[in-house]
Amino acid sequence: MMRSGNPALKESTFLDLGSGTVVSRDGGAMTLNGTINKTGILLLLTVLTAAFSWNQALGPDGLPAPGFAVYMWGGAIGGLVLALITVFKKTWSPVTAPLYALVEGFFLGAISAVYNAQFGGIVMQAVMLTFGILFALLFAYRSGLIKATENFKLGVVAATGGIALVYLASIALGFFGIKIPLIHESGLIGIGFSLFVVVIASLNLVLDFDFIETGVEQGAPKYMEWYGAFGLMVTLVWLYLELLRLLSKLQSRD
Repeated sequence: MMRSGNPALKESTFLDLGSGTVVSRDGGAMTLNGTINKTGILLLLTVLTAAFSWNQALGPDGLPAPGFAVYMWGGAIGGLVLALITVFKKTWSPVTAPLYALVEGFFLGAISAVYNAQFGGIVMQAVMLTFGILFALLFAYRSGLIKATENFKLGVVAATGGIALVYLASIALGFFGIKIPLIHESGLIGIGFSLFVVVIASLNLVLDFDFIETGVEQGAPKYMEWYGAFGLMVTLVWLYLELLRLLSKLQSRD
């Protein structure tokens, strides 16, 4: 009954696949306020390391500093590793989720600095849009304007999977010097593709809200507050990066 396009949030998160029962818990149960508080902690940790790597990423001439690649690729690879550990070891999420936020912050700060050097003010626009979309969809979800029906979930999951396949194909072909035409360019097709991805990333937030709420209703273990916050962070990071890409394409046309 529960489905999310976010790979960190899936049906097996709260249910035991063998028995179909709620995951056993020794302490308290997952709460909505607890998940919100832990999401705030993860956001704060991300901002702290992002601010540091932002200052380290660019030299006085505005070009990438020698250590730029360390922060960007180290943060990206480290964040991916910690994300995979968190997904497969949910009970470790009280430790791995904060570590993910810290490491991912290094990546976001470095790549944001480069985008901002090319397109002044683009990072602030992307940040404002990310949180604007987050709160707008949260309001729409809580007020019942958007309902996470089964067909809605299936549609978003299918679209998310399709986007993932396109990106994986793009990375694989890139090793052979082949680029998928148009979608990464600043033409109308490229902008349209980025806009579509932003919409799907945004709709994944609705699925995440619904999934977290379901976990609270079913009395998931207390550590799942960290896991739920981590899953929401994964979607927010994806949405922010896609907004950066979209805004950069729009500004490239000016």
